[in-house]
Amino acid sequence: MTDWAWDYNPSAEYITDGLPPGVVAEVERLATELAALGHDSVKVGRPFDREGGLREFDILGGRGFISFLAVPRHECVYVCNVTWYG
Repeated sequence: MTDWAWDYNPSAEYITDGLPPGVVAEVERLATELAALGHDSVKVGRPFDREGGLREFDILGGRGFISFLAVPRHECVYVCNVTWYG
């Protein structure tokens, strides 16, 4: 277990506006799991060929994806965007 946290960037209202509640719950569940990975979260998702930077991870069987930034210096995973094809 790590001391990492997660947050929305720029804000929860901006990123989750108009999303179904189930999608928001899944995004928050995944963000919690990414934070639990700690520094290893810089390796999760796309792109596969490098670490760090803005990462993408499929949600709900490919019906959308989240873009997130894992920042080791802040010990935080920032959810930057949610794309939902619903």
